[in-house]
Amino acid sequence: MLSQMKTWARSLKRDVLALYLASKDPRVPWYAKALAIFVAGYALSPIDLIPDFIPVLGYIDDMILLPIGIWLVIRMIQPTIMAEHRQAAARLDWPVSRKAAVAIIVIWIGAATLCAWSGYRTFLISD
Repeated sequence: MLSQMKTWARSLKRDVLALYLASKDPRVPWYAKALAIFVAGYALSPIDLIPDFIPVLGYIDDMILLPIGIWLVIRMIQPTIMAEHRQAAARLDWPVSRKAAVAIIVIWIGAATLCAWSGYRTFLISD
């Protein structure tokens, strides 16, 4: 069981790198590139949308949402092209995307601002 999970995790890691490489390939459709950039950027970001320290919910993005995103993008790319990028990804080191980290921070700040504004309107402004 544990060896199967390690193999699955390694294949996900390889596929994220392959998606990153596929996003730069001119043979890949623009919509697949856009989703590949989003999924790879999120996976490579050192910051999660749902932080891992939050019990149960913190791992939902890593265990459910990320594999679904990877699966969707892989289905949009021709199998021969994906195979090329998987082979190339197997030889690469794991990069870290600082731009994706900034994007996640901006999303968190936007969400916090929206919640604060909504709370202010709901609780402090009474008619």
